[in-house]
Amino acid sequence: MRRTGPTNYVLRKTIRLLLKSAKMHKAKIWRYVAELLERPARRRIVVNLYKINKYTKDGDVVVVPGKVLGIGKLDHRVTIAAVAFSKQALEKIIAANGRAIHILELVNENPKGSGVKVII
Repeated sequence: MRRTGPTNYVLRKTIRLLLKSAKMHKAKIWRYVAELLERPARRRIVVNLYKINKYTKDGDVVVVPGKVLGIGKLDHRVTIAAVAFSKQALEKIIAANGRAIHILELVNENPKGSGVKVII
């Protein structure tokens, strides 16, 4: 059977642009994130806020190659880039004075990917 990848148009476009940016700016982090996003749906990454809270400190920039869910609390300011956020996660991130953005917005802000943590 031929591997086809995700059927979601936005996700396919995100993967293409991540690979392009990785090649253009020689940033291996974006290639790694693109590879994680290409996984089958049953193996996609889902991260809860308590895990982000545990592995980050104030002012960190984090990439979640998947969806962020709202279980747990966030007690410091963090910029989180992901493909999707649950409603509860968005509320908690905003309450902690953090930012919730799409991965492509982070690529435009930081093309080299310096100082970015990947949480899986």
